[in-house]
Amino acid sequence: MKSRARRFFKALHDALKGVHDALYSLVLYSFKNINRKTKSKFPVWRMKEETTEHVGRAVKVFIGLVLPLSIIYVVGQRFLFADNAVGPMLWSVAVYFYSNFLPDLPSIHRKKESELGNEDLSWYKKYALLLFAPFLIWLLFSGIRLNWRTEETYHNFTSLAVYGTFLLAVCFLAFAAYPLQLKDVTRMLFFPFCGVAGFLVHLKVDKVW
Repeated sequence: MKSRARRFFKALHDALKGVHDALYSLVLYSFKNINRKTKSKFPVWRMKEETTEHVGRAVKVFIGLVLPLSIIYVVGQRFLFADNAVGPMLWSVAVYFYSNFLPDLPSIHRKKESELGNEDLSWYKKYALLLFAPFLIWLLFSGIRLNWRTEETYHNFTSLAVYGTFLLAVCFLAFAAYPLQLKDVTRMLFFPFCGVAGFLVHLKVDKVW
C-alpha cells in the first residue's frame, strides 16, 4: 500500500513538474516572439526572471487552490446534478493559466514616455485591448497592428473587475437556460472564478496588493 501511494505521489509530482516546465517554455517563447515582432528592448534576462516568478506562483496556487476546487466541482456536479463537468472544468483551468499572464499582453499598445499626457483612448477601446488581447496579438503576427496607444497598465483592480464581468457575461450567454438551474449557475460561476483567480495571482506577483 505504501509503495502504491509513493508511486502515485511521485507520478503526480512528475506531472505537475511537467506542467510547470511546459508552461514556462510556452510563456517565454510567446513573449520572446511578441517582443521581437514589436522590436521591444525589454532584456531577455528580465523576461526569464519575470516568467520564472509568474509561472512558479501560478503553478503553486493551482496546486493549492484551483486543482482541489476543480476536483470538488467535477465530483459535486456529477453526484448532485448527474452532470459531466469535466469539459467546463478543463476550460476553467485553461482560463486560470491564461489569466495569469493576461495583464502583460496589452503592453504592446502602451504609450511611450514621450506620448504620456496626450489624450488617452476611449474606455471601450482601452478595455478591448485587454479583453481581446489574443486576437490583437494574432493580428500583429498577421502583419496588422492597430494604431491604438494607451497609458493604461491593466495592473489594477478596475481592470480585474472589467475582466471578471466580461467572463461572467460570456458564461451567462454560454450556459444560461430557461428555466435556470443550479447546475447552470455553478458552471457560470466557476469559469470566471478561475479567471479572476489567475488575474489576482498576477497582481500579487507584481506587488499590486
